[in-house]
Amino acid sequence: MPQVTINQLKSGEILAEDVMTKMGNLLLQKGSRITQREIEILRAFLIEQVNVEYPQQKQVTSAAKDVAEEAITNIRLEHFYRAYDEMLELHKKVFLSAAPGMNLPVMDLRAKLDRLIGLIDQYNPLTFAPRRYHVDDYLHHSGVLTALTSYLIAVWNDVPKKDHIPISMGALLHDIGNMVIDQAIFKKTGKLTRDEMEEMKKHTVNGYNILKMVTTINEGTKLCALQHHERMDGGGYPLGLKGTGIHLYARIVAISDTFHAMTLNRLHRQKTSPYLVLEELHQETFGRLDPILVNKFIERLTQFNIGTVVRLNTGQIGEIVFTEAAHPTRPWVKIDGEIINLNLNRKLYISEVIKV
Repeated sequence: MPQVTINQLKSGEILAEDVMTKMGNLLLQKGSRITQREIEILRAFLIEQVNVEYPQQKQVTSAAKDVAEEAITNIRLEHFYRAYDEMLELHKKVFLSAAPGMNLPVMDLRAKLDRLIGLIDQYNPLTFAPRRYHVDDYLHHSGVLTALTSYLIAVWNDVPKKDHIPISMGALLHDIGNMVIDQAIFKKTGKLTRDEMEEMKKHTVNGYNILKMVTTINEGTKLCALQHHERMDGGGYPLGLKGTGIHLYARIVAISDTFHAMTLNRLHRQKTSPYLVLEELHQETFGRLDPILVNKFIERLTQFNIGTVVRLNTGQIGEIVFTEAAHPTRPWVKIDGEIINLNLNRKLYISEVIKV
C-alpha cells in the first residue's frame, strides 16, 4: 500500500484508504479512481499525501468491465421506466373507480409495486424525472414517487423488512380520498377559500373510509391515508395527533409526500429545486416532521454527491467537490476552476441536478 505525495499522484491510481479532511469529514472514498479533478480537490483541502494501490490486471479489464456495466445499467433503467409507467396506469385506473366499498385490486397493485421496487437501484429522488409528465396527472405521479421514496426511507431507517411493502402500498394509496371530493375544488388553480380548504382536508378521512373495509391490507397502510397530514407538534389534520401518536407508516409518508409535492409541477405551483426542498424539510423537523426520519433522508440523498454535475440558480453549471456534514444541502461546487461554498453564498443554490 504505497503512500505518495499529492505532487506524485497520477491519474488512474486508486485510493487504498478513505481520505478525511482535517475536520474529520469524508473527502474521498476508498476505491476512488484518481483523476485531475480529485488531485485538485486534495490540493484545495491541503492534503499532503494519500495511500494508493496499483491495479495491474484490473487496469487491463476495467474498460471492458465499464462498458458491460453501463450496458446492464441502461437495460435496468429501461425496465424501471416501463415498470413505472405500468404502475402509473394502474394507479389511474384504481383512483378513477375510488369509492367506499370498492373492490381494490390489491394483488395487481402488489405485483406492479413488487416489480418496481425490484428495480429501485435505478431510482434517485433527487434526479429521477418521469419520461412523460403532465400536471393533470400530478396525483398519480405523486402517488408512485411517494411509494418509491417511502420505501427508501423505511430501508434507510432500518424499519423491519416486513413493513417495507406495506409502507410503500400506503404511500401509493395515501391520496385516494382526493377522488371523492369536488373535482372543481381539487383542480382549482387559484387560492382556495376557507370552505374549499376545509373540503380539501376531507380527503384524509375519505381515503381512510375507502380503504378501511379492504381486508387484504394492514391497518398501518390504511392509516397513511388518514394521517399523512398530521404533524409532530399536533398542528396537522384531521385529528391533531402528536409525535408517536402518528403511525410510523404515516410519518414516513408525510416526508415523501411533502418532498414530491414541492418537486413536481402542479396546477397552482411550479416545482422547486430538490436541494431547497431538502432545506425546507430540515426546517420542518422543528416540531412538524419526524426529525430522525428527515435527517436520515437528507443524509442519504446528499452523502454520495461528490462529482455530481449541477446547475445553480444563476444558470452556471459545475460539479460538487465536497459536502460538509453540517450543511449537506449546501455543498462546495467547482465552476470554471473556482470552488464556491454555497453555505457562505446564500444567494446561490442548486436549482437542478444534471448528472450523478
